[in-house]
Amino acid sequence: MSDEFINDETDRQAVVAELHEALTATAERPVERTASRWIGEAEAIAADLIEAPDDPAVIRDRAARIVSLLENVDQTGDRTATEHVEDAKVLAARLAPE
Repeated sequence: MSDEFINDETDRQAVVAELHEALTATAERPVERTASRWIGEAEAIAADLIEAPDDPAVIRDRAARIVSLLENVDQTGDRTATEHVEDAKVLAARLAPE
């Protein structure tokens, strides 16, 4: 997985789908309650991006929000969930350059 910004529409949609998958995968894990709320909100935004038209500005804004939400997750209580969250942070950062 590359750390560079995604600028191509096809690549962007693939990363959005991968981001959503990483976040939904945490739903199957025993995640601490506080972390679950942050992850759940981030997952809802990612789900909206799946259905939204490919508008780079919208994707950047929502991905930046996902990054912000996931920064609040200190511990999930589950190593696999933590890995999914870390993957999601990287993917969201690729969609929302600083």
